[in-house]
Amino acid sequence: MATIKPFAALRPKPELASQICELPYDVMSSDEARAMAAGNPLSFLHVSKPEIDLPPSTDIYAPEVYAKGKENFAKLISQGGLQQDAQPCFYLYRQIMGAHSQIGLVAAASCEEYLSGIIKKHEFTRPDKEDDRVRHIEALNSQTGPVFLTYRAVTALDEFIAKKTSEQPDVDFTGKDGVRHTSWTVGDAAGIKFIAEQFAKIPFLYIADGHHRSAAAARVYLSRSSGRQSAQISSETDQSRLTSAATGQNHSGQFLTVIFPHNQMQILPYNRVLKDLNGLSPEQLLQKLDGVFTIQSVAASRQSAAIRSDVCGALPRRRYELGLFLAGKWHTLNFRPHFAATNDPIEKLDVTLLQKFVLDPIFGINDPRTSKRINFVGGIRGTVELEKLVNSGEYGCAFSLFPTSIEDLMTIADAGGIMPPKSTWFEPKLRDAMFCHML
Repeated sequence: MATIKPFAALRPKPELASQICELPYDVMSSDEARAMAAGNPLSFLHVSKPEIDLPPSTDIYAPEVYAKGKENFAKLISQGGLQQDAQPCFYLYRQIMGAHSQIGLVAAASCEEYLSGIIKKHEFTRPDKEDDRVRHIEALNSQTGPVFLTYRAVTALDEFIAKKTSEQPDVDFTGKDGVRHTSWTVGDAAGIKFIAEQFAKIPFLYIADGHHRSAAAARVYLSRSSGRQSAQISSETDQSRLTSAATGQNHSGQFLTVIFPHNQMQILPYNRVLKDLNGLSPEQLLQKLDGVFTIQSVAASRQSAAIRSDVCGALPRRRYELGLFLAGKWHTLNFRPHFAATNDPIEKLDVTLLQKFVLDPIFGINDPRTSKRINFVGGIRGTVELEKLVNSGEYGCAFSLFPTSIEDLMTIADAGGIMPPKSTWFEPKLRDAMFCHML
């Protein structure tokens, strides 16, 4: 059963939240972060991507980067931009993006339950990215970027949250990207007890986004609990090591999360762009693809903004349907039925089918994690971005996909499976510094 705890959040003064809170560190480049934070000394990017305050040639994993982040974090606290609550609380965090609204519970989840599988994962992590987050947590002695969790919705929790969010919020601002962020505090004993008891009945939580942050938090916990240095802790942890580390009594035993009911999640596609056609002409490529898909070609590509790209076949309308942008035209591709004739939850994913029957045998891309001939574009950028990349000559073609469902994610996680890389893109993104968990 899921054990969550209230915590005394470090968070922005309400009137400064719009200046401080920022997108996660891993959705932008250093150059993009430098431009976003320009002229704003309060921007949390000075903490989450502190290389922006050092010479552009600085290695982003250099010790001075983490030291700069620590310095900038301390400055935000000492100057009163970030203030810690006096007592542990739960918090509610609502995001509104266009017509979509989602409300999550901000809480400290258990590192032990992450390690034992009560908090389920569905992706592999990269050791270098884990190492980076470990160093960041250790330097700040705080978790500043929340892990995005989900659970199967519970009516009693939905009703409690709906009532609480009808009250006056603590923070309410709209970011430059148009996403509105609002928060409430649950600090009364009855409310805290109710939430904890409801989650104690929930058998599993699922990581939607934040596998590296959760893995790093667990490594810091194990290191501090066992007295070892974090660099000596493997990213693969077994149950015996969990047991030996379970005596830790400090706040490193929990990690910062925002937990949403599954039926409020918004998953966008994670599209693919390919550097070349593997020596094929566009006509030859279409001939090879005809063995995998039924293909409907669009007479002409979109010529003006007045014609929406979804009309032109760019946006798949259902599972097993893809869009292909090739030589200035969109094509609608539907997998021939026998390719998707499986009950295996991983094998029937569109991203798996595309990799298995197209990217590997036709394009020669057998490992999308390491290949330099493929790139991934989050659905938030739209299909126009795919057209732009291909039309620039930098890429040979692009595939747009139908989003993976949250039900598929949970089914795969329940079975202990690992999804292919870049299977999901969750929106809206949680803002860093809305809540920080001090260790």
